[in-house]
Amino acid sequence: MAVTAKMVKELRDMTGAGMMDCKKALVETDGNIEAAVDFLKEKGLAKAAKKAGRVAAEGLVKIAFSDDHKTAAIVEVNSETDFVSKNEEFVTFVEDLAKLALTAETTDIEAFKAMSFEDSTVQEVLTAKIAKIGENLSVRRIEKVSADVVTSYIHGGGRIGVIVAGNGEDTDAVREALTNIAMQVAAMNPQYVSRNDISSEELAKMHDITLESALNDPFTLPKPILNALLDKAVDGIWATEDVAVLEEKRNDKGFNFNYLPNFLSEDAKAKLAELAVADKAEISGNKIFTGLVEGRVSKQLKDICLLDQTYVRAEDGKQSVAKYLESVDKNLSIARVVRFEVGEGIEKKEEDFAAEVAKQMEAAQK
Repeated sequence: MAVTAKMVKELRDMTGAGMMDCKKALVETDGNIEAAVDFLKEKGLAKAAKKAGRVAAEGLVKIAFSDDHKTAAIVEVNSETDFVSKNEEFVTFVEDLAKLALTAETTDIEAFKAMSFEDSTVQEVLTAKIAKIGENLSVRRIEKVSADVVTSYIHGGGRIGVIVAGNGEDTDAVREALTNIAMQVAAMNPQYVSRNDISSEELAKMHDITLESALNDPFTLPKPILNALLDKAVDGIWATEDVAVLEEKRNDKGFNFNYLPNFLSEDAKAKLAELAVADKAEISGNKIFTGLVEGRVSKQLKDICLLDQTYVRAEDGKQSVAKYLESVDKNLSIARVVRFEVGEGIEKKEEDFAAEVAKQMEAAQK
């Protein structure tokens, strides 16, 4: 059976063994993947194979800079436990990979793992580290950024790493400002630098979701719209008990209608939302409702767009990031932001540590 590059890659991903070793194993086993894994294990070339399926969601983020400090590279390497992430050998390994990433011509992780490193390749050194340390390790991602001014911030001893690249004059004040922004990014995790980075399709989707959300929560609608819906609800839609509650509260001039939902049945609230959704076309044409939706969308944009966020160190508690940067240098602009957080997006396996220890002790006694 002909051995293909795809087969070699699959075996390499499964075992962490070198490319030529994987090819040889496949040739020896006539292309049988499972037999090839066994072959590598027998030869001692796949010590990491049995660990490859274990979740590695801990680890470190490290950042390295070029000599002129205008280029920075960031790398995330994962381990199974937080203990390993504090291991001196592991820390040095991640730091060296960040330096190597400065020379990478691509941020493709497979290409990076194939790069020369310590008289071998990144992947082969990684495999050796797995065998030595005894945990599954993963070089997860890298990025490289260049600009007029590049600063960084590492939080939590390497749990979060941020690079902020700016275009403008390279001064101490500018560097300090961009470092402050890197700290903001670490804390607030914006999804975009500015509103201009959001596509029209994404904005339209955000608007639609906000509109539908408002209709499904009718008690937050402007009072004229809510009252019109309530009038419809009592006209044969609601149960007698809920109609009586509404009548009572409407007659109580001192009652705060914000508390009305607390006195209605779940069925009544659900039917009111159904009425709002059914009247979508009419309500959407209401200028007051349009203003409400636009206001909610704007609030969301302030949360997810860096330049719109309130600067966390603003003395007045109101100054935006954009205004803060402008106060430092009117010509300063943010070219790019990269934020890595260890393990983000990886589904972690919940483990009972005591049970695991007891299991290992039991196995040792047998």
